[in-house]
Amino acid sequence: MSVIYAIINYKFIQLFIFIMEKFIVFGKYCKDVIKKREPYREEHLKRLSDLKEQNILITLGPTKCTKYLFGIFNGNDENQVREILEDDIYWKKGVWISIDIYAWIQAL
Repeated sequence: MSVIYAIINYKFIQLFIFIMEKFIVFGKYCKDVIKKREPYREEHLKRLSDLKEQNILITLGPTKCTKYLFGIFNGNDENQVREILEDDIYWKKGVWISIDIYAWIQAL
């Protein structure tokens, strides 16, 4: 019985993800980001891990130069993704200083 439940649950999650839109996130980090993010980094990474488990976050991280951030999210609309980002400790503490969100159509 638990195998059937697992298969149904897995298919439901696949359907849920399929229905949600994808959003691209571009943003900027503050100056001295490596130093400024340190006290909040563990909380930030834990939250991202939770979002990934919920299939909301696909990927998020800094560019190699650590001036910019890039991410891909699943969401119902831009406002939902913005709320998720603005609830992050990096936004609240000024580690991220700007965020732009764009609906994305995946061609392949």
